[in-house]
Amino acid sequence: MRRREFIYTLNAGVAASLLSKTAIGGVFQGGAGVGRMQEELAYHKIQSVTFDDVRMQYPRFVGKNARLDVHGFGPRLGICTITTDKGAKGWASLRGGRNEAQRLVTELVGKKLSDVFKVNVGITDDRYLPFDIALHDLAGVALNKPVYALLGRDKPFTTKYYSGMIYFDDLEPAHAPGGIDKVLANCRYDYDYGYRQFKLKIGRGHRWMAQKEGLARDIEVTKAVAKAFPDCEILVDGNNGFTINEFTAYLEGIGNTPLFWIEEPFHETVEDYRKLREWMAKANVKSLLAEGEADPDPALLDTLMQQKLMDVHISDIEGLGFTNWRKLMPSLIQYGVQASPHAWGSLLKSFYTAHMAGGLGNTVTIEGVTSTSDDVDLSRYVIKDGNLIPPDAPGFGLELLR
Repeated sequence: MRRREFIYTLNAGVAASLLSKTAIGGVFQGGAGVGRMQEELAYHKIQSVTFDDVRMQYPRFVGKNARLDVHGFGPRLGICTITTDKGAKGWASLRGGRNEAQRLVTELVGKKLSDVFKVNVGITDDRYLPFDIALHDLAGVALNKPVYALLGRDKPFTTKYYSGMIYFDDLEPAHAPGGIDKVLANCRYDYDYGYRQFKLKIGRGHRWMAQKEGLARDIEVTKAVAKAFPDCEILVDGNNGFTINEFTAYLEGIGNTPLFWIEEPFHETVEDYRKLREWMAKANVKSLLAEGEADPDPALLDTLMQQKLMDVHISDIEGLGFTNWRKLMPSLIQYGVQASPHAWGSLLKSFYTAHMAGGLGNTVTIEGVTSTSDDVDLSRYVIKDGNLIPPDAPGFGLELLR
């Protein structure tokens, strides 16, 4: 994905409460403690940068969304490991391709860790974006602190955690579709796993069904999940598969079924989002509007936020970059917009987001990508009361098993 730069309702009181839960305006301002930590990083020189991959396995086959065909059983992810001359070792997903990153290795090796990473900022140069998350992990390991503590919190903020695994499961397998019962069974699995929010993919009529029949199925699935899980919140994601008129028809069709948020129902424009806001106000539909995942235009998103036409910024945690998310957060707070970085595809991204949310707050929920792995110990992260709890281990608290 290209990243160029960078319940069911929340009333004003709840929103204000969430916005207040931030680390000094969204960026750790620090003080004497930051200076001491930065001095400690200066003792470390980067000795090596190596590359590998890890396998993440979904608990079930993941099907289609409005735009894309089946997503399968889970990815193999490129990673990088950075080691210092003092023996500190940090690793994380590699942003972008390995070839681009390998060209930068000679630029990193031999440098002091303090030259490429600042505790109160993140990476010191955008050229290091491929290693952004790994350098956060390495700094945490070198300082014996979890990443959320580098962002300013001794005890992390915790937030809601939604299942992002509910795709068009009713349409699979193609030779014998499972129907709505298959969707409900997958929601039951996720409920038993610990989630209390489900994000439903909608927009079947964009590509996979006739528009009228697809819209009817979207409505039927939404109502069925809400009825079967009355103690859970429903999020919907159109993956830009609707027109404004088709989407308001969907909202009319689900009636009084509450939605926690609406994500990317159509490709964002100021005009269409203003129409949607006006329609929702007249129909008394109260839901957060989430934008910024699919090929985000920073200038357009800024306009939408200025004009109060979006509520949640969802650019990808790796695509935008961990450091850039740290820089973005104060602007979101100023606009009254909350964060929920896109994490689909990799549970590692969910865990990185848990530390960002834990340190900076202002995060309304976290996307869950349920996975197991023979390559990574994922056990330190816990779901409690529908919230994702990051560990207090150094860095991101993730250990490679091989």
